[in-house]
Amino acid sequence: MSRWEPNTRVRLLDAALDLFGGRGYDSVTVAEIAERAGLTKRTFFRHFTDKREVLFAGQEALSRIFAEAITAVPASASPMEAVAAALAAAAAPFGPQRRERAKQVQAVVAGHSDLRERELLKHATLTAAMAGALRERGVPAPAASLAAEIGGLAFTTGFARWIEPGNEREFAELAREALDELVAATATLG
Repeated sequence: MSRWEPNTRVRLLDAALDLFGGRGYDSVTVAEIAERAGLTKRTFFRHFTDKREVLFAGQEALSRIFAEAITAVPASASPMEAVAAALAAAAAPFGPQRRERAKQVQAVVAGHSDLRERELLKHATLTAAMAGALRERGVPAPAASLAAEIGGLAFTTGFARWIEPGNEREFAELAREALDELVAATATLG
């Protein structure tokens, strides 16, 4: 095995998805993932704490993208305009070339209760990043939390639509559409 090769995290994810798809999540070990990627188990643990985290790589970067985009909007922007900016900024990693991998990850997550629980934690972390950035802009806590929750739901809805079979639309468009639908729905709550 080589000492260093580029794209280690991607290679580990590809190896994990290949193994999970063939044998199921529970029957695959970290050692097998590392071996399939042509790496050592030690290298695996330099990048991920366990095999579950391979599926959730990038969460920290996504949280940072959300927060930075909210911080960067003009002071005159409403909380929902700031959230829309965050969703637009977060769309960059969701290009068409990543759609198939996202579908594979989602299939593995959907089939395992522990992974669905971890996905909920990811959602809460992303929502908290948005709420924190909104509060830093001076948005009061209840409004910041509500705007962030709506943004998180728009993100999740847009993602689900993006990976639907036959979908050709871009993630950014789907997330914005979901946000607009949710904002319109809140107006009907009276």
